[in-house]
Amino acid sequence: MKEKQFPRTKMQWLWDNMEGMRLIYAIAILGTIGYNVLQLTVPYFSQQIVDLFLTGEDAAYNMANHKDLFYQLIIAMIGFTLVRTIMVYLTCMGYEHVSQKVLYRVRNKLFDKIEHQDMKFYNTYRTGDLMTRVTGDLDAVRHMIAWVIRMIIESFALMGATAVYFLYMNWKLALCLLAIAPFIFLVIRLFRNRVAPMHARLREKLADMNTAAQENISGNRVVKAFAREEYEMERFDACNTDYAKTNKQTAFTWLRYFPVIEICANLLPVVLLLVGGIFLINDELTMGEYVAFSGLTWALANPMRQLGNIMNEFQRFSAASTKVMELYYSEPEIKTGDDAIDHEQRFNGKVEFRNVSFQYDDGILPVLRDISFTVLPGETVAIMGETGCGKTSLIQLIPRFYEPTEGTVLVDDMDIRRLKLEQLRRNIGLATQDVLLYSDTIDGNIAYGDSHLSQKEVERFAKFSAASEFIDRMPEGYDTIVGERGVGLSGGQKQRISLARALAVKPAILILDDTTSAVDMETEKQIQQSLRELDFPCTKIIIAQRISTTKNADRILVLQDGRIIESGNHEQLIQKHGYYYELVKLQTGEEV
Repeated sequence: MKEKQFPRTKMQWLWDNMEGMRLIYAIAILGTIGYNVLQLTVPYFSQQIVDLFLTGEDAAYNMANHKDLFYQLIIAMIGFTLVRTIMVYLTCMGYEHVSQKVLYRVRNKLFDKIEHQDMKFYNTYRTGDLMTRVTGDLDAVRHMIAWVIRMIIESFALMGATAVYFLYMNWKLALCLLAIAPFIFLVIRLFRNRVAPMHARLREKLADMNTAAQENISGNRVVKAFAREEYEMERFDACNTDYAKTNKQTAFTWLRYFPVIEICANLLPVVLLLVGGIFLINDELTMGEYVAFSGLTWALANPMRQLGNIMNEFQRFSAASTKVMELYYSEPEIKTGDDAIDHEQRFNGKVEFRNVSFQYDDGILPVLRDISFTVLPGETVAIMGETGCGKTSLIQLIPRFYEPTEGTVLVDDMDIRRLKLEQLRRNIGLATQDVLLYSDTIDGNIAYGDSHLSQKEVERFAKFSAASEFIDRMPEGYDTIVGERGVGLSGGQKQRISLARALAVKPAILILDDTTSAVDMETEKQIQQSLRELDFPCTKIIIAQRISTTKNADRILVLQDGRIIESGNHEQLIQKHGYYYELVKLQTGEEV
């Protein structure tokens, strides 16, 4: 699979998001190099002690006459060890500080991107996948900054410093030991080529599992209603098994290469023993130098062992960061234009469709065809039609949830594409049949569009939507916490709270998409009366199937196959003996 292209490479993207913390990170990198160079001090001082005070020709004389130098070397070993320990602690704190700051910044950025996306984005991405991106994938990014980069620098700094020191002491023995390194790098390269696609697949399996869990939890009522708990358990178990299997395959890939790397790393002491022993016998190496070589063999072996883990974690970061950056650099197709009109004042509420046609990107046939009509300020227009005729698609064009394929939608004689999105949507109140309520109080849900609403105003709008009667009967009234998505309320109760929420922003344009479908006839009559007596000017566009809802509208539009086939008020449409006439007969059971 071809990797997605972004404006910046992954490492450049990380550096961009370290803005304000780059100096700390640079100091941490220098500190990492520094404390790894200091790893050489103990072997160096050990070499000096052995050659000067234990095995050298003048060892006895030096011990008798230069004890102060002996103690100085011991103190220096302890001192440099303490300094190195402090540097390790401070650099680790620096890496962690920067990684947490970047995590915080990028997570906010991703949430901001998600919030400002258009409907096409939400139709494309699954909730579980998005949650994986802002949690697990971002943790892999944080791990890259806090651990992987540090270990890469640490490994190469330690190997580099050790190699230089070995070459300084005895270049022949050094080359014999370093000759093993190319084999290690070859194995790591082969491992990278195998494990990279596996991490990408593993990340997709995790997203699938999270999506399955999220959808099941959100739809728990449906699961219980159909007694499908066992089925859902089996479905989740299949996703979990798939993820576990892929996880094992990824882990076992490293385990297949690990023995080769381990053998190469363990060859170092053997080479030192054989070649170093020969050099000692031939007086080409002092005992102190041999001790130094022996004491630093781990400084070559450990990074060699570590490189496999580093590459494994780097590939995990690579797969995760691709998903994060895809979201990070995403842009909504529908957004405020650079030449947008600044319209701060409240809209009058005039809505006009001029030869509007619309088709979804994944659709073959148009949903709307050559729609034209005008709604004057303060008018009430009802839209009717059979299921799938394009009613909901039509009203979603007004707040620019989607763009028309052809034609123009105007509000107050201004093309909505020339208006600022926030100003346009602030003047529109929307209530739909499928209601989403937040895990908040009823008061908080009604005042969602305007958090500065007083309690008195919240109660007023609840009366408009006929919600006050059932709210007052609740033990905690407006302070009642509704469950996730309003799980503790009936469909009609949720619809009335949704209507109150739409009214609470005092919109210039009120759009109701079958909002009273779940309420009884008496409550609907009360709501219709309230809507006619609103104490603020408001244009109403109502999708409904009940004649009781539409008959008092100033105009009724009947849609069929994406076209307006009838237009007029209740009496005019009855006289046409068309779709509306047949619907009235069907609902009333009488000839009209």
